[in-house]
Amino acid sequence: MVFRLLEDALVFPDPALADPDGLLAIGGDLSIARLTLAYQSGIFPWYSEGEPILWYSPHERCVIFPKHIKISKSMRKVLQSGLFKVTTNQAFKEVIQACATTPRLGQDGTWITDEMQAAYISLHEKGIAHSIEVWQQEQLVGGLYGVIINKVFCGESMFSHVSNASKTALIYLTQEMGFELIDCQLPNDHLMSLGAEMISREAYLTLLKRKI
Repeated sequence: MVFRLLEDALVFPDPALADPDGLLAIGGDLSIARLTLAYQSGIFPWYSEGEPILWYSPHERCVIFPKHIKISKSMRKVLQSGLFKVTTNQAFKEVIQACATTPRLGQDGTWITDEMQAAYISLHEKGIAHSIEVWQQEQLVGGLYGVIINKVFCGESMFSHVSNASKTALIYLTQEMGFELIDCQLPNDHLMSLGAEMISREAYLTLLKRKI
C-alpha cells in the first residue's frame, strides 16, 4: 500500500507496509527534517524528473559489512601505488554534480535532479551528508556521497572518471571511516563482486539504530 504524504505533516508510515518493490509513500518534500527522519527510519527518496517524490524502503537491503569487503590483488596494488589521493568533505557539490552528470551504461538520464542536489547540499551544510573524493594529479576523478546515521553510512551514489577511482572511494569508506555498515540500498553486480550482501529490512533497522 502506497501512502500519500502531506507537506505539513512530518511523519512516515511503518516501512513494513511498503509494496513488494519497496515503494512506501509519495509526496511530501525534501526538507532537511524530512530527509533526516526518512534515513533514520530506513527510507530514502528515489524518483525521476517530472515525477512526484517517491519514498522507498526495500524488504531486503543491499549492504557491505566493512570487514567483508573483497579487495583483489590488483586493486591492492592500485591502493599501494599512490596513484590516487583521497579526501573527505572537500568537494561535496562537485561530487554530487559528477554523480548526476556522469553517463552510466544502460541508464538514460539521472534521478539526481537539481532539486535532489540542492536538498543534499543542504544536508551537507548541516553536517548530515558527506562525500569522499578521489583525486589524480589534482583532478577530481571519482567519489561518492551519502548520509550518516549513527554507525551506518547510507550511500547514495558514486562516480568514476578513470578506472578504479570509485572502488578506491568505496574501499576507503570501509577501511578508514569506522562505520559498522555501508548501506548500498539496491544490489548490482559491481557491488556484489566487492562483497555486498542482502539482509532483511528488520536486520538493517536494528543496525541502523545502534549508536555504539
